[in-house]
Amino acid sequence: MAMKLSAYLRPLLAMGFLALACGEGEEPTTPPDSGTSVDAGTRTDAGTTVDAGSDAGQSTDDAGTTEDAGSDVDSGTNDAGTEVDAGTSVDAGTTEDAGSTVDAGTTVDAGTTEDAGTTVDAGTTVDAGTTVDAGTTVDAGTTVDAGTTTDGGSADAGPIGETDTDGGYTQIRLMAANLSSGNGQDYDPGHGIRLMQGVKPDVVMIQEFNYKSDSASDMRSMVDMIGAGFYYYRETGAQIPNGIISRYPIIESGEWKDAKVSNRDFAWARIDIPGPRDLWAISVHLLTTSSSNRNAEATQLVGYIRANIPEGDYLAIGGDFNTDSRSEACLTTFKQVVDIAGPHPVDKNGKEGTNATRSKPYDHVIVDSDLRQYQVPTVIGASTFNNGLVLDSRVYTPISEIYPALNTDSGASSMQHMGVIKTFRTPNF
Repeated sequence: MAMKLSAYLRPLLAMGFLALACGEGEEPTTPPDSGTSVDAGTRTDAGTTVDAGSDAGQSTDDAGTTEDAGSDVDSGTNDAGTEVDAGTSVDAGTTEDAGSTVDAGTTVDAGTTEDAGTTVDAGTTVDAGTTVDAGTTVDAGTTVDAGTTTDGGSADAGPIGETDTDGGYTQIRLMAANLSSGNGQDYDPGHGIRLMQGVKPDVVMIQEFNYKSDSASDMRSMVDMIGAGFYYYRETGAQIPNGIISRYPIIESGEWKDAKVSNRDFAWARIDIPGPRDLWAISVHLLTTSSSNRNAEATQLVGYIRANIPEGDYLAIGGDFNTDSRSEACLTTFKQVVDIAGPHPVDKNGKEGTNATRSKPYDHVIVDSDLRQYQVPTVIGASTFNNGLVLDSRVYTPISEIYPALNTDSGASSMQHMGVIKTFRTPNF
């Protein structure tokens, strides 16, 4: 069983601080900015990173499909399944993708922040720790130490987020969420925020992570609506950033370059969940242009995972894969590091699809075999979803179980995806 990084570093880490990393260009004011991935070197490096060259623009990925005949809206573009991604080209008859392209992969490594002697943040805005620079991964984004007490999680004996008393297990609800709405590829309209509030996730792998002015105070406000005092990481310099929101402390975070697209990368966070293993959560938003491009992105990400994530830790990849089917090549590629086998999450009516028309499996939460063995049913109110939930508020009954979400939220303008939730009960020993 792998020892946590924090378990053997904390005695050394008595002199430093955790800093709240703010938006791009802002001085951090409160803890912590966790940025560097430790290159554990323990995952076998098999498969090379594919540099697929420049992304010449976005095209319609649903051109030859059935069932998705104009009702599915992708990435702010109101046509038949077209998503505008790279910000450098304009689809015929669609909306240009939000302006100029920014390459987020060149930010200076901010270092790795460790708590001193405990995995519990005592509630102050400054952690008693020290900064350790692993020097192996580019960190470009904002990691926020929520400054609130994080307790031991829950098992089946109590609500999520409370200390477990029946055997030392923690119940962790993971969610993939590309739930922006309206014309700005952001969460300002509030539909997606209400959906997340309704299902109370512990860790969210979020896409198009924009809110109001994207300032540190605005992002803090949004995260607090999802979980008061939660930690988060949001990649910087990206037009439609990926990110991670977590109940548990983020002890490292950053982004790995996606060579196929210039307006976002792969965002990752190392999360200090209860127990001896950490959870690595990776938020992805793959291209719509072609299955071959998506497979190139998957191949590149598998290379990063094998080079940086310890075998003994848990791994979750979540987000908007834009996959047309469960047999796509990118999913087969991801099978090298995660378990992609069914059964898969469904909605209240037993339906799997996660795009707007519910015909295609665009969105996923996939985990490694170490974590998959601990999957348990997702229970919300009196409802049980044995293999996880596809969150479509239009068909969810009773809607009171996911308050404050509204029946109409999943059908909001430019709401192109459904949330995906899976639950795991991990040992604290």
